[in-house]
Amino acid sequence: MTAKRFTRPSDLGLAPGEFAVLRRLDTPQKIQAYLLALKQNFEHDGESCRPVREVIRTRRAHCIEGAMLAAAALWAHGEPPLLLDMRAEHDFDHVVAIFKRNGCWGAISKTNGIGLRWRDPVYRSLRELAMSYFHEYYNGHAHKTLREYSVPYDLRRMDTSIWVSGTKNCWVVGEKLDEIRHFKLVNGHHLRAVTRRDPFERRIAVLGQYRKPRALVEIARLKKKRRK
Repeated sequence: MTAKRFTRPSDLGLAPGEFAVLRRLDTPQKIQAYLLALKQNFEHDGESCRPVREVIRTRRAHCIEGAMLAAAALWAHGEPPLLLDMRAEHDFDHVVAIFKRNGCWGAISKTNGIGLRWRDPVYRSLRELAMSYFHEYYNGHAHKTLREYSVPYDLRRMDTSIWVSGTKNCWVVGEKLDEIRHFKLVNGHHLRAVTRRDPFERRIAVLGQYRKPRALVEIARLKKKRRK
């Protein structure tokens, strides 16, 4: 584990060619463009939490995998590798890499849908940043599900052999995010006034940047059929 401001290939355990990928991503905007160009990891081989090296190798990622790569790229350019965890009710959590510009927070995000993507650095607090995801954060029943956000987690606290240069799933990153302090975004009084997504929004919500593999679509269809 290292707390250096700038990191080198040897610190991360990456080969020069792998580190060169991070060095090319010298702005948050370039990092985000790289993540968007990665295919979506639909976990057709089973659940995963791949470290940065494996994301670079496979050129696929989902949210926490993309967030770790973004954090590593920020660190390669002298910025802290910070993650923000957002907790949802009856839905999946979402993890983003966060950064600051002119005293305001922004977020770099990997997602297949349209709502939980990049956020410009215009938010004065992490609560403001997290709230910007509230309306678009919904489950399959069109219920808005975002409930909490975390304090920033600095990945320099974790050995890079786990989350950067490893070849196995780094589940410990998700576990650490679960353990850190979270803050409520809304309470019961607020939730009574929250509406579901409207029919037009639901139609738009089915759009994804990358098409889900046909085999996974068929599995989901069969599960839905069995529940009826």
